[in-house]
Amino acid sequence: MSERLFLAVALDNEVRHGLASFLGERAIRLPGRPSPPANWHLTLRFLGSTDALQQDRVLEFLDEHLIVEPFTLGFTGMGAFPKPSRATVLWLGVGRGSDDLGVIANVCEEAAVSVGFEPEDRPFHPHVTLSRIRPPVSVDGLIEQVGTFPLKMTVDRVTVYRSHLGRDGASYEAVDEVLL
Repeated sequence: MSERLFLAVALDNEVRHGLASFLGERAIRLPGRPSPPANWHLTLRFLGSTDALQQDRVLEFLDEHLIVEPFTLGFTGMGAFPKPSRATVLWLGVGRGSDDLGVIANVCEEAAVSVGFEPEDRPFHPHVTLSRIRPPVSVDGLIEQVGTFPLKMTVDRVTVYRSHLGRDGASYEAVDEVLL
C-alpha cells in the first residue's frame, strides 16, 4: 500500500501561533484559499505515492547522509509565485538559515532519487505556503503592507508527512522524523 508523503520542516508552535497573530493583528485577509495554520510547514521534497519500503529507504538515507547541526531559522516577508502581480501562491519567505535549509533539501532530493523518484525539476525555494489563489490576482499591495515576520525558531529535525486529500483541501499528518 502506498501513501502520499513529503519531507518538511514543521513550524514550532510559537512560530505557528505567532504567525497567525501577526496576520490577525494586521487584519490581513489572505486572498484565495488560505492554508490553515495547522498545515503551515516548509516543504523540502514532495515524494507523492510512496510504499513502505521506499519510505524506510528514504529514512535510512537521511539518517546516514543528513549531517547538519541544528540551526536558527528566521523569516522575511511575503512573496508570491509566479510573481506578485499575478499570484497563484502567497507565501512567507525564509531569510536566516535558508542556506542550511538548502543543504537539507539537497540531501532530501538525493534520498528521493536514490529510491527511484524522478528528480525535482524546480529549484528549491524555502517558503511557507499561506494561500493558493485561483484565478491569479495581484498581491503587490498586500506584500508591501505586511512587512517582515520577526520570530525565529530552531530547526532540529526533518519530518515525514502523510497528506490526506479531502473535499475541504489537504490535511497533513506527521508520521516520522529524522533528527539533525
